[in-house]
Amino acid sequence: MLVIGGGPAGCAAARTAAGVGMRSVLVEPDALCRSLYRIGALDNVLGGHTDGPRLAAAITEELAATDLCRLELGRRAVALRAADDHVAVTLDTGVRLTAPYAVVATGVGPLQPGDVPWITAPAGLVLPPLWRADAHDAEGRTLLVLGGDRPIGTFLRSHPATATRLLVAYPEGDAYKTEEVRDDPRVTLLPVARLTLHRAEGAGVTAEAVGTDGGERFALTADAAYLSLGSAPNAPTGDLVRAADGYCPPEGQHARVLVAGDLRSARYQRIMTAMGSGAEAALRAYYAARDRPAGG
Repeated sequence: MLVIGGGPAGCAAARTAAGVGMRSVLVEPDALCRSLYRIGALDNVLGGHTDGPRLAAAITEELAATDLCRLELGRRAVALRAADDHVAVTLDTGVRLTAPYAVVATGVGPLQPGDVPWITAPAGLVLPPLWRADAHDAEGRTLLVLGGDRPIGTFLRSHPATATRLLVAYPEGDAYKTEEVRDDPRVTLLPVARLTLHRAEGAGVTAEAVGTDGGERFALTADAAYLSLGSAPNAPTGDLVRAADGYCPPEGQHARVLVAGDLRSARYQRIMTAMGSGAEAALRAYYAARDRPAGG
């Protein structure tokens, strides 16, 4: 089985496959579970891990010791093709891997200002997501956060003693996501209808915003800007079926292609659901290879 993506879903798929005697090759362009290393606090994962680095280290150690899984780290899958009897994945090195089944768990990447209609920004502007910021980036500084997605809460829990001020500008559709940070004294919530981000000249960032009532206009200044806009699917080209929102739902895919983790839907982007879906995908491949139903 080929596993494309080395996050929690891909690692769970490879580990589950080994548990039922299936060999796998796991392709990951970076380190295993790389995004977990920026999560400073966890409170919703089984196993007693209270932060992302410990969980990532435990997963990496276990997978490295899994004899039936071959790791191809530092390699990116650039194309996936499904045939009647196999799946072929082409890597950025030109190497072509084939196997009877493939689990695609490449996850998502952060939306940028140019990807959302309520922000006007300089062409080509790329900003880092908030989860990449550390205590040094935030201590004593004012950060403009674009969007109200839930990683804001994760950031605040990860840095409970950090003296920072977050100016969170978000559209009406993100209002329900901000409830968990509403009472944090470090957060100023700014519901907006539109926001114009200006190109930085020297240190700091400036923006102009229009309130949700469409009339109130106000200026914003901060030391730096970060994103909390949500995510966009990050999938290889080829024979993956994409929905209108760009995600790749498991239903409707080629019978030999199984999708797991955050790539499935924006509604299930949690570590635990990613692991479960990766394990389930591996078992589906296992039973399908034996012409048995997954519940058999």
